[in-house]
Formats: sequence, C-alpha cells, structure tokens
Amino acid sequence: MSLEIRNFYFDEVAEVIEPLAHLRITVFRDWPYLYDGDLDYERRFLADYAKADGMVCAVFDGDRMVGASTGMGLKWQPANVREAFAGNFLKIEDIYYCAESVLLPEYRGRGLGHAFFEHREINAFNLHYTTTGFCSVIRPPDDPRRPAEYRPLDSFWRKRGYAPVQDAVAHIPWRDIGAAEETVKPLQVWLSDKRWTH
Repeated sequence: MSLEIRNFYFDEVAEVIEPLAHLRITVFRDWPYLYDGDLDYERRFLADYAKADGMVCAVFDGDRMVGASTGMGLKWQPANVREAFAGNFLKIEDIYYCAESVLLPEYRGRGLGHAFFEHREINAFNLHYTTTGFCSVIRPPDDPRRPAEYRPLDSFWRKRGYAPVQDAVAHIPWRDIGAAEETVKPLQVWLSDKRWTH
C-alpha cells in the first residue's frame, strides 16, 4: 500500500475542505470525542484554515484522504482556546496551535502520527513561531462509554516532547452522539519543550 503525504497551506486548504470535513466527522464519532458531526459546521470551521497561516497535512491512499492534521497560529484560534494558554510564560503570538489529527483506524501504527507533528512543527518554525501546543479531550476515567481496548496517547505525546500544562484547560462545546444538545467539554493544554529562536 502506497501512501502519500501532502501539505496544503493558506488558500490551498480550500482544495481539501470537503474530504477533510467528512473524515473528521467519521473519526471523531469514536472515543474520546463521541462527536455528532455536522457537515455544514465542519465546512465553516475548516474554512478558517484557508486564511491567516493555516495548514493541512493530509495523507492519501491513492485519491482518497485517509488522515489529516491541521495547524494555525494560536492567535487565530477562538477566545476559549487562546485563553486556556494564557498565563503561562509564553505569549499567545509565539505559539503555533497543532489543532486536530484524524486517521482512519486501519492506517494507524505506521508512523503517520509522528509525520503529522513533524510537518506542523516545521511549518511553525518556518513561520517564526517559538513553539507548538495542542489540546486533548478530558473524559472521566470511569465513563461507561470508554472502550475497554482504548489506550490514551499521552505516552506518544510525551515522546514527542510535549507535556500537559498544570491548570490550563480549554472549554469547547459540541454535541455527543445521542445527545439532544451541545455540552461544554474540558480539554487539557499541552506544550512542546522545543523553543526556537530565529
């Protein structure tokens, strides 16, 4: 199986909004997101990555997008995300936000998660950001919806040089599968130990 990784920057992102929207809805239905996706919302949300300094790192199996990750300067993120990073020793303007990564299950375990981070970190450096960060969903450990085989990605992120920031939590609303309305979810802020100077 031959896979191809392609990066889309700024206005190029518009080329892949449609397949990425469908992919996000598919992958984010699973734990820990349990997201009941809306295609129109996804299109509007992803359109922001075609502005400012957004990027999509996508992996294709032939013509089919099977995984992707997104990135953008933290300063362009909504206030509820920016504010979660505020108060640490870094300026919001210095942080590149590695937003989400999605990958179909049958393509996992092939090093693509590392590639997603590497491509976004290179872009962050080239854009003169100082470091990178992201948020991860927090779910109660005793949530009955948690699959028995689920393994969190904390060790993977730590190996990449990221660590959770104490008391730094974003709050983002979305509708869970089977829910009647949106509820606000907590997300843990993680920051890289890399610090670049230019």
